[in-house]
Amino acid sequence: MEKPRIIELLKRDMEDEHGAIIQYLGHAYAIGEGEVACEIEAIAREEMRHLDWLAEAITDLGGELSFKRGMMDMTGKTVFEWMQANVGLENGAIAQYREHIKLIDNLKIKRLLERILSDEESHQGDFKHFVEKTLREKMTDKRGNTTDNNTENLSWGIKHEYTVIIQYLLQSYAAKNEETRKELQDQAVNEMQHMGWLSEKMIDKKGRPHLEHDKFEKTLEHNTMLKADIELEHKVADKYEQSAAQSTEGDVKELFRKLAAHERYHAEIFKDLLE
Repeated sequence: MEKPRIIELLKRDMEDEHGAIIQYLGHAYAIGEGEVACEIEAIAREEMRHLDWLAEAITDLGGELSFKRGMMDMTGKTVFEWMQANVGLENGAIAQYREHIKLIDNLKIKRLLERILSDEESHQGDFKHFVEKTLREKMTDKRGNTTDNNTENLSWGIKHEYTVIIQYLLQSYAAKNEETRKELQDQAVNEMQHMGWLSEKMIDKKGRPHLEHDKFEKTLEHNTMLKADIELEHKVADKYEQSAAQSTEGDVKELFRKLAAHERYHAEIFKDLLE
């Protein structure tokens, strides 16, 4: 198979991994704290690892990355129905990976897809178990519809964190300097933690996390992208400090202050890389 066709198939897989990550995180956050939510988040992290592997494979083949969201199924009004949708998503992923394994004759890529396939088959079994467990335990959607200053600021933070996760990952795959690549990926992981903390706090406040990203910076020239990242981190830290000052709730205030400190730290890391 020609290289452009392999890249096309891998990009489709990457987009579908992105969709699965968001679907599973959305369900985990909405369920609230507990064993099932933690296990679903763990599955989402495995899907993030798949996305990373696929992005690296595409980059190695000289292809351009796609951070579009692929197949998703956000239907269903109950947790039980969500788990059924997750089984269906895994069924589709398994079928697609098997098809791509048959089509692709590059042995290295085939081994990668076979490795990912084994995870997807495991996830399928996990979600079948969660269908039974959530029905038996009568698990419910913990989200509310509260809209106030706190939830608006939390929502802003979720959108920002999602955006920079993509931005830093994209930049990391393009980075030619190994230290820059590692730091960008490390900061992307930290931003993933932030998105989780903000979403979980949103649930605590009876709000409704919306996992949507904004436009992200696509400049990949080393100095230009790092300068843009530094400027962004300081702006975001300012926003989080303002949000902390506006909040009258101690736990929310503490979270925003913590995030502001992290963002200032990220700016210093990027400054070191620039110098």
